[in-house]
This record gives sequence, structure tokens and C-alpha cells, in this order.
Amino acid sequence: MSRLLDFIHRHEPRGQTLAHLKSGTGAVVAMTLVGGLAAWTGLPMLLAPFGATAVLLFGQAESPLAQPANIFGGYLVAAVISVAIFALLPSAWWVATIAVGLVIAAMLLLRVTHPPAGAVPLVAFSTHMPMDTLFLVVVAGAACLVAVAVVHHQLPPRVTYPRRPTRPG
Repeated sequence: MSRLLDFIHRHEPRGQTLAHLKSGTGAVVAMTLVGGLAAWTGLPMLLAPFGATAVLLFGQAESPLAQPANIFGGYLVAAVISVAIFALLPSAWWVATIAVGLVIAAMLLLRVTHPPAGAVPLVAFSTHMPMDTLFLVVVAGAACLVAVAVVHHQLPPRVTYPRRPTRPG
């Protein structure tokens, strides 16, 4: 029974209702910007990974996984690997699974882990998005989300975003 309770135990501390409402509002604003840009340009920018990025940016902004270097780095690594793997191997479902594993390994090796970016190979495979469009969409979408987060976290209750590196002395 105690093992079952381990699975359902909530590890997140209680937060403040105002902060949670602010987080949800920030996500709405950021995703509206991405959606508006999609409507204006005709690019397929409302990708599921951006919703997951919004959760990190607005709900867990202090996480290393939500920092700009991780967001841009993770999405760029994922796009490069996706384009390369789909150019080299046949367009089959199992190729997408290999690409996901390679993306995870590369993000970890480069220290730019951003979990939502792990879905980019699946997006590339399922949509057959051209490589130039994939790069444009992930960079523009990430830029919109991070830009809104930088401004958003300056509003009360304030959060330091992006995190500042700790310097010795």
C-alpha cells in the first residue's frame, strides 16, 4: 500500500492562487502571440510542444529546463537532428523513435535539456514539415514564448527570469 501511495503523492508545494492565475494568464498571452503569428504568416506554429514549453515558462520559470538557453538550444538540437535523420533514413514510424532518442541524448550531452523539444521529431514526422519551415517555426515560436515570459515575470508577484548564474566571490 505504501508503494501505491508513493505514486500518488504530490511533490509540488502549495502555491499562491494569485501566482497560479498569473501563470495561466501569461500562458494565454504567449500562446495568443504564437497563434496570431501563425494566422498572420500562415505557418503551422501552434505546435503541441509549445504548450508544454508554456507550462515550464509560466509555471516553473526557475527550473533549469525553462531557461532561454535550454529552450532555444533544445529546440535547435531537435530540429537539426530531425532534419538530418529524416534526410538519411526512410520516412517510417520507427525513424521518428530513433530521432527522439538521439534528441534526448544530444540535449543531455550539450546541457540544453528542454523536455518539450523531445517531441519535435514526432511533429516533423507526423506533419512532413519542410526543413526550412521546421527551423523557422521552432525558433520563432521559442522567441515569442521567451519574450513574453521575460516581460511577464517582471509583473507582481515577480519571478527572476531568466535565472542569473551564480558567480564565485
